[in-house]
Amino acid sequence: MVDRLVQQAILKVLEPILDPTFSSSSFGFRPGRSAHQALAQAQSYVADGRGIVVDIDLEKFFDRVNHEHHDGASGAALWRQALLRIVRCFLEAAMMQAGVCIERYEGTPQGDPLSPLLANLPLDDLGKELERRGHRFCRYADDCNIYVRSQAAGERVMASAAVFLEGKLRLKVNRQKSAAAPVRERSFLGHRLLSDGRLGGAPKSLARAKHPLIRMTRRRRGIALERMIREVNSFTTGWVTYFRHAACKSALRDIDDWLRRKLRYVRLKQCKRAKPTADFLMKCGVPARRAWFVGGRG
Repeated sequence: MVDRLVQQAILKVLEPILDPTFSSSSFGFRPGRSAHQALAQAQSYVADGRGIVVDIDLEKFFDRVNHEHHDGASGAALWRQALLRIVRCFLEAAMMQAGVCIERYEGTPQGDPLSPLLANLPLDDLGKELERRGHRFCRYADDCNIYVRSQAAGERVMASAAVFLEGKLRLKVNRQKSAAAPVRERSFLGHRLLSDGRLGGAPKSLARAKHPLIRMTRRRRGIALERMIREVNSFTTGWVTYFRHAACKSALRDIDDWLRRKLRYVRLKQCKRAKPTADFLMKCGVPARRAWFVGGRG
């Protein structure tokens, strides 16, 4: 707790100094900036005719951030040397893994108050380099998309960006997950950009939404249906709010139908026996013959 308090105090001092120096196309972990702003900027690039995206995926970024880079990063000259030494101690603090103390020579500890700011420092050099070359891009933490007008240009940008990331920043580009492709074939922050600049929900993101809902609506959880519904509403409200600008009405309707069926199964399971089940169904307006049929099968 003492470490977190000290880190939060350092963040309060460093963030107003360093944040104004970051690229205007960087949106992750910055005050007053959001994922929706990044998506809006990406939409404007696609609507302007930049239909090819260079989608760069960094392999284990937070585990590979080079500590030496922070000493010479943009804006680091403003830091006092004593403060730099404290930050370096946080970065190099050993960690416990399976009961074994492991030394750490690279990476930023995820979950620490300072980690987002320290992670933005090396990637801001990528942003400055892209700006110097005149590229249009959006970056949210380690998720960086560069928008160009042709496939050939995309492949050239991909190759040069990989050289810069691996050569200067000492980061690892995941070649299997990175690609230069039409925007509709890639996703950004859980969304899919259509060729006219509109937003849609990425299929993988829509499918992943079911995983926590399946856990919440297990029939053997042993909690009241009202509590289960409150948990479901809390999750779905946040999820739908995040995807509120995406054109995915039919997918949301399918998830809603599926979720309502799951909750009905839970309610019938709580009746336990045939007669209570049949009585409940008849109270809901189900014909007696159908109600007893379902109750007998339950």
